[in-house]
Amino acid sequence: MDYISTRDRGATGHGFTDILLAGLAPDGGLYLPERYPKLGEEDLERLRGVFEAGGYPALAAAVFGLFVDDIDPEELVGIAKRAYNTEAFAAADERAIVPVSEAAPGLFLAHLSQGPTAAFKDIAMQALGEFFEFELARRGEYLTILGATSGDTGSSAEYAMRGRENISVFMLTPKGRMTEFQQAQMFGLDDANIHNIALDGVFDDCQDVVKEVSADAEFKAQHRIGAVNSINWARLMAQIVYYLSSWLQVAATPGEKVSFSVPTGNFGDVFAGHVARQMGVPIDRLIVATNENDVLDEFFRTGAYRPRSAAETHRTSSPSMDISRASNFERLIADATGRDAERVADLFGARLREGGFDLSGTGLMETITEDFGFLSGSSSHADRVRTIAEVYRERGVLIDPHTADGWHVAAQLQDQIDTPIVCLETALPVKFADTIAEAIGTAPAVPERFAGILEAERRVVDLPKDAEAVKRLIAKHAGEGD
Repeated sequence: MDYISTRDRGATGHGFTDILLAGLAPDGGLYLPERYPKLGEEDLERLRGVFEAGGYPALAAAVFGLFVDDIDPEELVGIAKRAYNTEAFAAADERAIVPVSEAAPGLFLAHLSQGPTAAFKDIAMQALGEFFEFELARRGEYLTILGATSGDTGSSAEYAMRGRENISVFMLTPKGRMTEFQQAQMFGLDDANIHNIALDGVFDDCQDVVKEVSADAEFKAQHRIGAVNSINWARLMAQIVYYLSSWLQVAATPGEKVSFSVPTGNFGDVFAGHVARQMGVPIDRLIVATNENDVLDEFFRTGAYRPRSAAETHRTSSPSMDISRASNFERLIADATGRDAERVADLFGARLREGGFDLSGTGLMETITEDFGFLSGSSSHADRVRTIAEVYRERGVLIDPHTADGWHVAAQLQDQIDTPIVCLETALPVKFADTIAEAIGTAPAVPERFAGILEAERRVVDLPKDAEAVKRLIAKHAGEGD
C-alpha cells in the first residue's frame, strides 16, 4: 500500500510508517492511499465474525492490516490490543468500546465518548500513540508533535502521548475559546513532555501556525516535527473502524445500508466515513452537520467553498466545530477529481488564497452528492439547546452540544432517507456543562474518573499568533521528558 500527496500525483509512493511520522506532505498536500482496499459481502461477513469473536481491537487490527504493509500483522494486533482495552475505555468488554444504541425510531447513537478524555477523538488518538511509540522505538528516533485544537483533539492527543518515550507534544489552542472543562483537561497535565500554548486568535489561526511551522522544511527536519491533527492519515484510518463496527451492530444482513450523521468542523470524522463507503461498507448517506460556522454546509448546498476569516468565525456553544477552513476537505476534492493533483493544487493553493472556489456546474457536485452520498445541514444555538432538552425529556438520553448538532440535522433530513441513521456522538455532556444546564436546568453529573479535574493547577504559555514565536518555544523545549 503506497501513499501519495493530494497535490503531487507523480510522486514516488511512501509507506505507511513514513507518512505516519511526516504529517503534511512536502508540497503542502495531504497523504492518501494510492487506492482504497475493497470489501465485498464475504469480506464484511468475515469481519463480522472477527468482531463477534475478538471485539473492537480484533476488528481494528484487521482494518489496519488493509492499509499497513510495513508493520508485521502480529505487531498490528498488539498495537490494537494496547489501544483498545477496558482499562483505557469505560467499557464492560472489548466489543463495547463503541456501543450503538437505538435512541429513537430509526435514529441510533454510536457512543464514542468512553475513552480517557470522554471525546470521540480518543478512538484515533489511542491508536496513534501506540503507532508512534512502536515506530519510533524501531527506528531509534524521537518525534516533536505540533498540533492545533478547537477543543477535544488537544486533550485526546496529550492523554495518548503523555509520558511516552521519544515524544514531545506542543499543542496550540485558541485562547479563551474552549470550555473550562476542556481547558482543565489539557492545562492540568504536568507531564514534562506536554506543552500547552494559548494563541491570541481562533482555531483557524492555530491551524495556520501549525502549517507555517511545518512548511519550514529545515526547522521541521531539525526538530522532527510530526502531526496528530486529522491531517495525519493514521487518525482517519483508525476512525474507519468505528463506521464498520457501527454498521455491524445496526445492519443484520451484508447488503443492508445504514446512513451516518456526523457533526464536523475539520471534515476528518466524516471523511473517514467516506473512505469506509468507498471501501464497500454499505453506507447510504453521509450527513455533514455544522453549527453556525456553516462553510461546509454552504458548499454541499451550493458548490461554493468560501472559507471565513478569523473575524467571521462565530464563537458558539459547540466550540469544537468553530472552524471555517476544513483541512481534510482537500482529501474529498482529491477523490472527486479522480486524484487530479494539478487541479487540487490550484484549488487549495492559488484559489483558496483568493477567497475560495465554486464547483457548481463542473460535474463534481454530482459526484460528491450522488456518487459519494453526501448531504448536509446546519444547527444554531437554539436548535442544539432545544434538541438536548427534547432528547433528554423524551428519550432519557443526555447528549452534548456537538452531538445535538448531528441529531438535529439528522432529524431534519430523516424523511429524505430510507435507511437507519447513526448519529456519531462526539463527547460526554460534562465537557459542556453551561450549555447542558441551559437546556435541562441542571448541570450534568461529573463521572467519577474526572472528579477534581477543575481544581488542578494550569500549565499553559500565552503566545501571539506568530509562527516564529512558536518555533522559538519548540527549539527551547523539544525533547524534554524523553
